[in-house]
Amino acid sequence: MRTALTIAGSDSSGGAGIQADIKTMTANGVYAMSAVTALTAQNTTGVTGIMEVTPQFLKEQLDNIFTDIRPDAVKIGMVSSGPLIEAIAEALRKYGAEHVVVDPVMVATSGSRLISGDAVAVLKAELLPLAEVLTPNIPETEELSGMPVRTEEDMAAAAEYIGRTYHCAVLCKGGHQLNDANDLLYRDGGLRWFRGKHIDNPNTHGSGCTLSSAIASNLAKGYDMADSVERAKAYISGALSAMLDLGHGSGPMNHAFDLRSEFIETEHMDGEVWL
Repeated sequence: MRTALTIAGSDSSGGAGIQADIKTMTANGVYAMSAVTALTAQNTTGVTGIMEVTPQFLKEQLDNIFTDIRPDAVKIGMVSSGPLIEAIAEALRKYGAEHVVVDPVMVATSGSRLISGDAVAVLKAELLPLAEVLTPNIPETEELSGMPVRTEEDMAAAAEYIGRTYHCAVLCKGGHQLNDANDLLYRDGGLRWFRGKHIDNPNTHGSGCTLSSAIASNLAKGYDMADSVERAKAYISGALSAMLDLGHGSGPMNHAFDLRSEFIETEHMDGEVWL
Protein backbone atom coordinates (compact mmCIF):
# COMPACT_ATOMS: atom_id res chain seq x y z
CA MET A 1 0.00 0.00 0.00
CA ARG A 2 1.30 3.46 -0.88
CA THR A 3 1.78 5.95 1.95
CA ALA A 4 1.44 9.69 2.45
CA LEU A 5 2.40 12.07 5.23
CA THR A 6 0.60 15.26 6.20
CA ILE A 7 2.50 17.94 8.11
CA ALA A 8 -0.04 20.45 9.38
CA GLY A 9 -2.09 21.66 12.33
CA SER A 10 -4.95 19.86 14.03
CA ASP A 11 -8.49 21.12 13.46
CA SER A 12 -10.60 20.16 16.45
CA SER A 13 -13.79 20.42 14.37
CA GLY A 14 -12.45 17.83 11.90
CA GLY A 15 -13.05 19.75 8.69
CA ALA A 16 -9.58 21.01 7.83
CA GLY A 17 -5.93 20.49 8.73
CA ILE A 18 -4.64 17.09 9.81
CA GLN A 19 -8.12 15.64 10.13
CA ALA A 20 -9.19 16.59 6.61
CA ASP A 21 -5.86 15.38 5.24
CA ILE A 22 -6.13 11.95 6.84
CA LYS A 23 -9.73 11.52 5.67
CA THR A 24 -8.78 12.56 2.15
CA MET A 25 -5.73 10.31 1.96
CA THR A 26 -7.71 7.34 3.25
CA ALA A 27 -10.53 7.96 0.79
CA ASN A 28 -7.97 8.19 -2.01
CA GLY A 29 -6.47 4.81 -1.20
CA VAL A 30 -3.20 5.54 0.59
CA TYR A 31 -2.05 4.94 4.16
CA ALA A 32 -2.06 8.30 5.97
CA MET A 33 0.46 9.46 8.58
CA SER A 34 0.77 12.81 10.32
CA ALA A 35 3.22 15.16 11.97
CA VAL A 36 1.30 17.77 13.95
CA THR A 37 2.63 21.32 13.93
CA ALA A 38 -0.01 22.83 16.23
CA LEU A 39 -3.21 22.15 18.11
CA THR A 40 -6.12 24.48 17.43
CA ALA A 41 -9.37 25.10 19.27
CA GLN A 42 -11.81 25.81 16.47
CA ASN A 43 -15.15 25.02 14.92
CA THR A 44 -17.04 26.05 11.80
CA THR A 45 -17.37 29.63 13.06
CA GLY A 46 -13.71 30.35 13.75
CA VAL A 47 -10.51 29.70 15.68
CA THR A 48 -10.28 30.58 19.38
CA GLY A 49 -6.86 29.18 20.27
CA ILE A 50 -3.60 27.84 18.83
CA MET A 51 -0.86 25.94 20.65
CA GLU A 52 2.24 25.17 18.58
CA VAL A 53 4.52 22.20 19.14
CA THR A 54 8.22 22.88 19.63
CA PRO A 55 10.58 22.56 16.64
CA GLN A 56 12.39 19.74 18.46
CA PHE A 57 9.19 17.75 18.95
CA LEU A 58 8.24 18.27 15.30
CA LYS A 59 11.68 16.95 14.30
CA GLU A 60 11.14 13.93 16.53
CA GLN A 61 7.81 13.17 14.85
CA LEU A 62 9.38 13.41 11.41
CA ASP A 63 12.37 11.26 12.35
CA ASN A 64 10.07 8.53 13.64
CA ILE A 65 7.98 8.56 10.48
CA PHE A 66 10.77 8.61 7.90
CA THR A 67 12.87 5.94 9.63
CA ASP A 68 10.00 3.44 9.89
CA ILE A 69 7.17 3.88 7.34
CA ARG A 70 8.66 6.06 4.63
CA PRO A 71 6.03 8.25 2.94
CA ASP A 72 5.64 8.06 -0.84
CA ALA A 73 4.37 11.65 -0.80
CA VAL A 74 4.31 14.54 1.66
CA LYS A 75 1.66 17.24 1.98
CA ILE A 76 2.48 20.37 4.01
CA GLY A 77 -0.22 22.73 5.21
CA MET A 78 -0.19 25.76 7.47
CA VAL A 79 2.99 26.20 9.49
CA SER A 80 2.92 29.54 11.24
CA SER A 81 6.45 30.05 12.57
CA GLY A 82 9.92 30.20 11.05
CA PRO A 83 11.57 27.64 13.37
CA LEU A 84 8.91 25.04 12.55
CA ILE A 85 9.34 25.68 8.82
CA GLU A 86 13.10 25.25 9.21
CA ALA A 87 12.56 21.96 11.07
CA ILE A 88 10.40 20.63 8.23
CA ALA A 89 12.82 21.72 5.52
CA GLU A 90 15.72 20.11 7.38
CA ALA A 91 13.86 16.78 7.58
CA LEU A 92 12.81 16.84 3.93
CA ARG A 93 16.41 17.40 2.85
CA LYS A 94 17.79 14.85 5.34
CA TYR A 95 15.53 12.05 4.13
CA GLY A 96 15.27 13.05 0.46
CA ALA A 97 11.48 13.29 0.61
CA GLU A 98 9.67 12.76 -2.68
CA HIS A 99 6.46 14.20 -4.12
CA VAL A 100 6.30 17.17 -1.77
CA VAL A 101 3.05 19.13 -2.09
CA VAL A 102 3.04 22.49 -0.31
CA ASP A 103 -0.20 24.35 0.34
CA PRO A 104 1.42 27.72 1.18
CA VAL A 105 -1.22 28.89 3.63
CA MET A 106 -0.43 32.54 4.26
CA VAL A 107 -3.63 34.47 3.62
CA ALA A 108 -7.15 33.38 4.58
CA THR A 109 -10.07 33.56 2.16
CA SER A 110 -11.22 36.59 4.15
CA GLY A 111 -7.91 38.30 3.43
CA SER A 112 -6.55 37.93 6.97
CA ARG A 113 -2.81 37.20 7.22
CA LEU A 114 -2.16 33.86 8.92
CA ILE A 115 1.62 33.92 9.39
CA SER A 116 4.14 36.64 10.12
CA GLY A 117 6.31 38.34 7.54
CA ASP A 118 9.39 36.69 9.05
CA ALA A 119 7.82 33.24 8.68
CA VAL A 120 6.88 33.99 5.07
CA ALA A 121 10.50 34.84 4.34
CA VAL A 122 11.63 31.49 5.81
CA LEU A 123 8.90 29.68 3.88
CA LYS A 124 10.12 31.18 0.61
CA ALA A 125 13.80 30.57 1.33
CA GLU A 126 13.68 27.11 2.91
CA LEU A 127 10.52 25.20 2.05
CA LEU A 128 9.11 26.27 -1.31
CA PRO A 129 12.25 25.28 -3.27
CA LEU A 130 11.80 21.71 -1.98
CA ALA A 131 8.27 21.37 -3.37
CA GLU A 132 7.21 19.41 -6.42
CA VAL A 133 4.05 21.48 -6.59
CA LEU A 134 2.59 24.50 -4.78
CA THR A 135 -1.17 25.06 -4.45
CA PRO A 136 -1.74 28.77 -3.66
CA ASN A 137 -5.11 30.52 -3.69
CA ILE A 138 -5.41 33.94 -5.35
CA PRO A 139 -4.18 36.05 -2.38
CA GLU A 140 -1.28 33.64 -1.86
CA THR A 141 -0.48 33.75 -5.57
CA GLU A 142 -0.26 37.52 -5.28
CA GLU A 143 1.95 37.21 -2.20
CA LEU A 144 4.36 34.80 -3.88
CA SER A 145 4.54 36.59 -7.21
CA GLY A 146 4.31 40.21 -6.10
CA MET A 147 1.74 40.70 -8.87
CA PRO A 148 -1.93 41.70 -8.69
CA VAL A 149 -4.12 38.88 -9.99
CA ARG A 150 -7.38 40.16 -11.48
CA THR A 151 -7.72 38.18 -14.72
CA GLU A 152 -6.90 34.74 -16.08
CA GLU A 153 -3.97 36.33 -17.91
CA ASP A 154 -2.71 37.61 -14.55
CA MET A 155 -3.00 34.08 -13.14
CA ALA A 156 -0.91 32.71 -15.99
CA ALA A 157 1.82 35.32 -15.57
CA ALA A 158 1.94 34.87 -11.79
CA ALA A 159 1.97 31.06 -12.00
CA GLU A 160 4.86 31.11 -14.44
CA TYR A 161 6.80 33.58 -12.28
CA ILE A 162 6.32 31.45 -9.15
CA GLY A 163 7.21 28.23 -10.95
CA ARG A 164 10.39 29.66 -12.42
CA THR A 165 11.36 31.24 -9.10
CA TYR A 166 11.00 28.09 -7.01
CA HIS A 167 11.66 25.54 -9.79
CA CYS A 168 8.45 23.61 -9.23
CA ALA A 169 4.96 23.12 -10.58
CA VAL A 170 2.28 25.57 -9.43
CA LEU A 171 -1.47 25.01 -9.25
CA CYS A 172 -3.09 28.44 -8.89
CA LYS A 173 -6.56 27.91 -7.49
CA GLY A 174 -9.43 30.01 -8.81
CA GLY A 175 -12.24 31.63 -6.89
CA HIS A 176 -11.97 34.91 -4.99
CA GLN A 177 -14.26 36.60 -7.55
CA LEU A 178 -11.77 35.91 -10.38
CA ASN A 179 -13.39 32.75 -11.67
CA ASP A 180 -15.32 29.94 -10.11
CA ALA A 181 -13.72 26.52 -9.92
CA ASN A 182 -11.10 26.93 -12.63
CA ASP A 183 -7.52 26.18 -11.60
CA LEU A 184 -4.34 26.76 -13.60
CA LEU A 185 -1.35 24.42 -13.56
CA TYR A 186 2.08 25.68 -14.56
CA ARG A 187 4.63 22.93 -15.12
CA ASP A 188 7.91 22.77 -17.04
CA GLY A 189 7.15 25.93 -19.00
CA GLY A 190 3.63 24.86 -19.95
CA LEU A 191 0.18 25.96 -18.76
CA ARG A 192 -2.99 23.88 -18.46
CA TRP A 193 -6.43 24.94 -17.26
CA PHE A 194 -8.57 22.58 -15.21
CA ARG A 195 -12.12 23.80 -15.62
CA GLY A 196 -14.58 23.00 -12.85
CA LYS A 197 -18.32 23.33 -12.39
CA HIS A 198 -19.94 25.58 -9.83
CA ILE A 199 -21.32 23.67 -6.85
CA ASP A 200 -23.72 25.78 -4.83
CA ASN A 201 -22.54 24.68 -1.41
CA PRO A 202 -21.50 27.23 1.24
CA ASN A 203 -19.83 24.53 3.34
CA THR A 204 -16.28 24.60 2.00
CA HIS A 205 -14.24 24.47 5.22
CA GLY A 206 -11.01 22.60 4.51
CA SER A 207 -11.30 22.65 0.72
CA GLY A 208 -7.68 23.75 0.23
CA CYS A 209 -6.38 21.09 2.61
CA THR A 210 -8.47 18.48 0.84
CA LEU A 211 -7.33 19.38 -2.66
CA SER A 212 -3.62 19.36 -1.80
CA SER A 213 -3.94 16.07 0.12
CA ALA A 214 -5.75 14.45 -2.79
CA ILE A 215 -2.99 15.59 -5.16
CA ALA A 216 -0.36 14.13 -2.82
CA SER A 217 -2.29 10.86 -2.60
CA ASN A 218 -2.39 10.47 -6.35
CA LEU A 219 1.29 11.36 -6.75
CA ALA A 220 2.04 8.69 -4.13
CA LYS A 221 0.14 6.15 -6.23
CA GLY A 222 2.21 6.95 -9.31
CA TYR A 223 -0.06 9.26 -11.28
CA ASP A 224 1.66 12.10 -13.12
CA MET A 225 1.05 15.69 -12.08
CA ALA A 226 -1.76 16.50 -14.51
CA ASP A 227 -3.68 13.30 -13.74
CA SER A 228 -3.15 13.85 -10.00
CA VAL A 229 -4.68 17.32 -10.23
CA GLU A 230 -7.57 16.13 -12.37
CA ARG A 231 -8.39 13.26 -10.02
CA ALA A 232 -8.09 15.55 -6.99
CA LYS A 233 -10.51 18.05 -8.51
CA ALA A 234 -12.99 15.27 -9.25
CA TYR A 235 -12.72 14.06 -5.66
CA ILE A 236 -13.29 17.48 -4.11
CA SER A 237 -16.25 18.07 -6.44
CA GLY A 238 -17.79 14.85 -5.16
CA ALA A 239 -17.17 15.82 -1.53
CA LEU A 240 -18.85 19.19 -2.09
CA SER A 241 -21.74 17.72 -4.09
CA ALA A 242 -22.60 15.42 -1.18
CA MET A 243 -24.00 18.56 0.52
CA LEU A 244 -23.02 17.72 4.08
CA ASP A 245 -24.40 20.42 6.38
CA LEU A 246 -22.89 20.51 9.87
CA GLY A 247 -22.24 23.34 12.31
CA HIS A 248 -23.30 26.97 12.51
CA GLY A 249 -20.69 28.42 10.14
CA SER A 250 -18.92 27.30 6.97
CA GLY A 251 -19.09 23.59 7.56
CA PRO A 252 -16.96 20.66 6.40
CA MET A 253 -17.33 18.57 3.26
CA ASN A 254 -18.18 14.88 3.19
CA HIS A 255 -14.77 13.31 2.63
CA ALA A 256 -16.31 9.83 2.74
CA PHE A 257 -18.93 10.46 0.04
CA ASP A 258 -17.58 7.57 -2.07
CA LEU A 259 -17.00 5.13 0.77
CA ARG A 260 -19.32 2.14 0.73
CA SER A 261 -18.89 -1.02 2.82
CA GLU A 262 -20.64 -3.07 5.45
CA PHE A 263 -18.92 -0.93 8.08
CA ILE A 264 -20.13 2.45 6.79
CA GLU A 265 -23.76 2.20 7.91
CA THR A 266 -24.63 5.17 10.11
CA GLU A 267 -27.80 3.84 11.75
CA HIS A 268 -29.27 0.41 12.31
CA MET A 269 -32.89 0.30 13.45
CA ASP A 270 -35.27 -2.66 13.51
CA GLY A 271 -33.30 -4.60 10.96
CA GLU A 272 -33.03 -1.66 8.52
CA VAL A 273 -29.76 0.00 7.57
CA TRP A 274 -29.71 3.77 7.00
CA LEU A 275 -26.82 5.29 5.07
